[in-house]
Amino acid sequence: MRSTVLGAGSWGTALGAVLAGKGFPVAIWDADGEPLRTIAARRENERYLPGIPLPETLRAEPDLASALAGAELVVIAVPSSAVRPVAVQARPWLRGGVPICTVAKGVEADTLMTMSEVLEDVLPLEMHPYLTFLSGPSFAVEVARGAPTAVTVAGRWDRVGKMVQEAFHTRSFRPYTSADVAGVEIGGCAKNVVAIATGLCDGLGLGSNARAALVTRGLAEISRLAMAKGAIPLTLMGLSGLGDLVLTCSSEKSRNYRVGFGLGTGRKLEEIQHELGQVAEGVVNARSVHLLAAKLGVEMPICEAVYRVLEEGEDPRSTVSTLLARETRAEG
Repeated sequence: MRSTVLGAGSWGTALGAVLAGKGFPVAIWDADGEPLRTIAARRENERYLPGIPLPETLRAEPDLASALAGAELVVIAVPSSAVRPVAVQARPWLRGGVPICTVAKGVEADTLMTMSEVLEDVLPLEMHPYLTFLSGPSFAVEVARGAPTAVTVAGRWDRVGKMVQEAFHTRSFRPYTSADVAGVEIGGCAKNVVAIATGLCDGLGLGSNARAALVTRGLAEISRLAMAKGAIPLTLMGLSGLGDLVLTCSSEKSRNYRVGFGLGTGRKLEEIQHELGQVAEGVVNARSVHLLAAKLGVEMPICEAVYRVLEEGEDPRSTVSTLLARETRAEG
């Protein structure tokens, strides 16, 4: 299956390597030419996945039209804030009947649209049934190294979801399918905000009990928001909900956790982001999740606390103290 990956960050490169490792011809494109140059010259993405050799069938292509020519599968792997402009730029060369798999996790800041809603807004109606969304507990570096990984591919047309599932399926990379696009998207987006909260908790030295409480209550918040968008509750107990949340909240490989941890130890957000060198989606989506929850009337105190720390400059320790001091209530 001739495939095109839009976005040569860690995740796009890793998924391109999965597809190319099956012998598929894969073109990878990015607006930033630097990772493309190192992929072409040394078969390695030195910036995002240093030290990991990439298959020969993964071709770096700086020209978007050439990258999309003849594609039978298109993977959109740019940050959520770039999905709209990249989709607009790619639209003239996208062919009807070709599955499009988006792996960006987020809610657009200005419109409060999920990535599926953004793409449906940009692309013609006949392409909408071919939109799919991949999410789940997966660090790019482990996927690129062939570590066992399970994810979810959500799509409204079962046949297309199965096509994408089959394209990505390898002995170490196992996709499951789902028709619950809203559940998979909200789970993948909001968990990044909760991950910042758990990192914050650990940075403040509040202990394992507090972290477990934040993860559990964070899942309740995510579930409420997802159901307000029409999600099936059981989806949030799966790979793209609980699975992704546990991974992101429990590992220093998580950029969002590291942002929270740094803030908890007194570091400045700008310094932490510069050190990461990549987008931590939770920083971007703290505001959009906050606004979406307000719009839908969903109570999300943990995500609200993260928003206040990031956007309003509140002191992390006093914010957490306020969160813990909230009025008691029945669990639910």
